[in-house]
Amino acid sequence: MNQKLSVIIPAYNEEKTIQTVLKAVASVELIGGFEKEIIVVNDCSKDGTEAQILAFKANNPQVELAYFKHEVNQGKGAALHTGIRRATGTYLVIQDADLEYDPQEFNILLQPIVDGHADVVFGSRFMGGKAHRILFFWHSIGNKILTFGSNMFSNLNLTDMETCYKLFRTDMIQGLSLEEKRFGFEPEVTAKISRIPNIRIYEVGVSYYGRTYAEGKKINWKDGFRAIYCILRYGLFK
Repeated sequence: MNQKLSVIIPAYNEEKTIQTVLKAVASVELIGGFEKEIIVVNDCSKDGTEAQILAFKANNPQVELAYFKHEVNQGKGAALHTGIRRATGTYLVIQDADLEYDPQEFNILLQPIVDGHADVVFGSRFMGGKAHRILFFWHSIGNKILTFGSNMFSNLNLTDMETCYKLFRTDMIQGLSLEEKRFGFEPEVTAKISRIPNIRIYEVGVSYYGRTYAEGKKINWKDGFRAIYCILRYGLFK
């Protein structure tokens, strides 16, 4: 029986990019006989994001796409919680609704799964020979500090804890009690998934086409401090 990959897409005010991302995700031919479902969670967008999603869904009835909407804005983590609960695939992967990550690289993440080596795969922006847009020095320093702190308490040796591209065995992540509703999702899920007995976590290099704030990037310095808090809360104070 074919396995299925659930693609979870949280979206907030992404009317300019959401259709492009949905087309890219829908066009990916997955390795290993994997089928695909797309789960979009609109976190109460104030622009035309919903209209773009519904238009894509109406124009592409052959695509397995489930759409959910929050009536109140809750944050990226909350949107991911909704998508994770609704996932029916054997595995699930997180895909942002912008254009920073290339869905054609799902197969890079899937390869250790298909080979029977992994339960969880992180896509690192800082390893391998993939393309990376050059942007913010202090963001890269902050990421290294957060990844180092996360590794200290999880006893992992990740290079990019904050990456969007995380692929999980669905039953494992659905079995976690996740609390963080914003960008604290990343250190929380990393800490909690690392404590599952005999978990096999792999990391592969992926491309990164980062956005500037003028282009719609949403994470800020406050989220960095929240990430530090989450590393301590879910790592040090288990």
